[in-house]
Amino acid sequence: MALRTNNPVLRDKTFQNLAATSGEPMTVNGTIARTGLLLVLMLITGAWTWHRFMLAGGTLNPAAGMAAVQPFLWGGMIVGFILALASAFKPTWSPVTAPLYALAEGTFLGGISAMFEVQYHGIVLQAIMASVGVLVVMLVLYRSGIIKVTQKFRMGVFAATGGILLLYLVSWGLSAFTSVNTSILFGGGTLSILISVFVVCIAALNLVLDFDLIERGVAQGAPRYMEWYCAFALMVTLVWLYLELLRLLGNSRR
Repeated sequence: MALRTNNPVLRDKTFQNLAATSGEPMTVNGTIARTGLLLVLMLITGAWTWHRFMLAGGTLNPAAGMAAVQPFLWGGMIVGFILALASAFKPTWSPVTAPLYALAEGTFLGGISAMFEVQYHGIVLQAIMASVGVLVVMLVLYRSGIIKVTQKFRMGVFAATGGILLLYLVSWGLSAFTSVNTSILFGGGTLSILISVFVVCIAALNLVLDFDLIERGVAQGAPRYMEWYCAFALMVTLVWLYLELLRLLGNSRR
């Protein structure tokens, strides 16, 4: 059966023809260990950016705090995007690009978290706890067999994720080049909150597909460097989930 996922960095062809390569194969435990390392690296740079925000003024002087972290926010986003593309198209580079991606993404998340914290005190801690909770719940549901990954399940999540991406692209395009009001995505109304809940659910289901694909990669004997690649792919989903939870919590407070 073909390996499928809607995570853009875990494509069907990712594991094709890899079992024949030399060296030790990837393992689930190895992927978990590397995912943990990437999380630690991301937390380190995220905490460092957050600390700069607080030293510059924090919530007492938000303008000064944001001015101090803006370069790291945008720089981390751009560098992280470039490294994500490099990892996606060259999985063999992932032992190097994945840790660098985690470091860059941490500065971006630290900056954007500061932005949300300025507007809604305590929201960052809530989003972090919610992200961990969703990860644990989805892992338990997957391992217990309550959620079974079938072809219809994969295609349904894939279609929903594609629809969300299209919606965001259209919304950003309208905001940038027209005067059309797109507050439906970022407002505080009931519809905005319901859309946020739906997107969070789809992001969570992406985790299930990632878990399934990793197990399939292990079963096919993919090479050891794919542990880094799969850890990076999980990080991409977790970052998306965290950002969507921030948006959901923000919408619910407006």
